[in-house]
Amino acid sequence: MSKGTLKQILLLTDGHSNQGEDPVAIAALAREQGITVNVIGVVDGNHLNEQGIEEVEAIAMAGGGVSQVVYAKQLAQTVQMVTRKAMTQTIHGVVNKELSQILGGNQEMEDLSPAKRGQVMEVVDELGETMNLDVLILVDTSASMKNKLPMVQEALTDLSISLTSRMGANRFALYSFPGKKRDIDKLLDWSPQLNSLSGIFQKLSSGGITPTGPALQVALQKFAKSGSRRSLMAGDEEQLLEESGM
Repeated sequence: MSKGTLKQILLLTDGHSNQGEDPVAIAALAREQGITVNVIGVVDGNHLNEQGIEEVEAIAMAGGGVSQVVYAKQLAQTVQMVTRKAMTQTIHGVVNKELSQILGGNQEMEDLSPAKRGQVMEVVDELGETMNLDVLILVDTSASMKNKLPMVQEALTDLSISLTSRMGANRFALYSFPGKKRDIDKLLDWSPQLNSLSGIFQKLSSGGITPTGPALQVALQKFAKSGSRRSLMAGDEEQLLEESGM
């Protein structure tokens, strides 16, 4: 069975977008292309305003991903949790789609007997460990994020380390927005590890605008250009349940 690739955009921000295209619309486009969009809203002493929280949740919902609002000091564990939860959620969705085709009607995993459901969940867990994973990370470097960037760097390094135990291949790319001369700047091209981040955020100049929509749009282009391995959503699901005996 060809296990394909899970594709994710991980957006780290502390405010709502205030320039360019609607990020919710771009996230929906990403989902259509088989790319999940996850969003983490980062706060410190100040709470993320209501408009910012609504946008964090709306982008993730449109992108078929996971959203979470956390304090900066909790960022490391949250980045890992969101990434893994989104992997499972994506696989779960494809399994349910395949089940409805096999069983007919609108039946999903919850409609199976406990024994069969257990078998399917084993497949979901195994795929989460063995599928390839591409994560493009978008970091908001607007002025209000400046004091949070050291914790962002630590969280991303921890994410890379935590995923090294997986059997599947991991690839990461890292971009910041707003860029110096454009909407988005490349900090790290596709790489199997994020351990080369030391000091990378200290060199960044913080901006006052938050062009989240344009940044997501460029992220989609980067996936297209990367020649990324095939996505799970691109047609591998027809054999997905073989191992569960369905």
